[in-house]
Amino acid sequence: MRRIRQLLMLILISAVFWHFYGDTYDSSGIDGVVDDVRHDVNMISEKANFPAVFDRIQFELQYLTNSLKEKLNNEGNNRQPPPEKPELAAPSNQSFSVYNIEIGDERSDVEQEIGPPQRASLNEYGVDWVAYHENYHHFFMAAYNEQNQVVGLYTNQDLLTSTQGVSFESSRDAVREQLGDPLRYIRKGLINYDIQSNGDHDTFKIDGQFITLFYDKHENDTVTAVQIINQQLEKQKKSFYPDPSDALQKGFEYQLFDLTNAARVVHGLKPLSWGENALKTARDHSIDMAQNSYFSHQNLEGQSPFDRMKEDGISYRMAGENLAAGQSSSIFAHEGLMNSSGHRKNILKEDFNTLAIGVAFNADTHPYYTETFWEE
Repeated sequence: MRRIRQLLMLILISAVFWHFYGDTYDSSGIDGVVDDVRHDVNMISEKANFPAVFDRIQFELQYLTNSLKEKLNNEGNNRQPPPEKPELAAPSNQSFSVYNIEIGDERSDVEQEIGPPQRASLNEYGVDWVAYHENYHHFFMAAYNEQNQVVGLYTNQDLLTSTQGVSFESSRDAVREQLGDPLRYIRKGLINYDIQSNGDHDTFKIDGQFITLFYDKHENDTVTAVQIINQQLEKQKKSFYPDPSDALQKGFEYQLFDLTNAARVVHGLKPLSWGENALKTARDHSIDMAQNSYFSHQNLEGQSPFDRMKEDGISYRMAGENLAAGQSSSIFAHEGLMNSSGHRKNILKEDFNTLAIGVAFNADTHPYYTETFWEE
């Protein structure tokens, strides 16, 4: 009987391990699992609240049981297939296009072909990112000038075409072979701002546009997203960091939400719902970090993300938190999080169904980002 109990315990421990780290193993192998375990252990060590840790483990075991039952009950149900991918053509006037749209195109032509937008929110350039998608499939964002011409484009889905032989299948080395050396800095007034990519993105100046290609370190450094900014729009941004405002705060929050969902559908996952009831929780933590010059999941009162959620009356079966700081935009924050094993794990966790995002700026206008994920 004792051997049977030991065997059952081993099976249970293995199941819990796979529940927490299975996605990481699939995407990053044993090295990624080691990184995630080290991250989780550090959080536990910082907290030093072992009863709370054991409570969470007990909660997760119960959740695992319920989740397995639910998956068995739903076995055989087919997911709705994604919309058919649009037919993409080579650019006619520029070197790059997104969803057959190029810099300089008219907004009326874009929306006649694509349909109405799903959201418009202020970005770091002082104009709106206008988001288009079909339940986050075929997702891209466009920025327009006062004449309603396209001056900016972004997508993290396979909607890119190029006369330069660059696609979402291109590796970083192949991109550099095709496009040459990336820019080392962008000049703003009398200041040169270094482009510090750590190898996860490159910026090129082509056809009077600033082309930034982002790479996925978990997918052999292949292209995972592209941002195209017209030279005149880039000149409007006088410094590296934008001027804070309530509209920009909300813009970054909504953009991060949309970018997260667009990334999830690429990986075959359902989009998350906007968690309005935890918006204050996420914002308060960003504000606290910005005002008190620290960067940690644990606040200065020793509260964990889970403590803060419970204090604000947020009930959940499972929760997680992503933090970022210093990135000049929602796009750069998101792409950086996707290249970090632990943060990517939260973004692509199938069990999560709700997300709230809070942004705040410190005295130097540097943004702080808090993403609060949970399953209701």
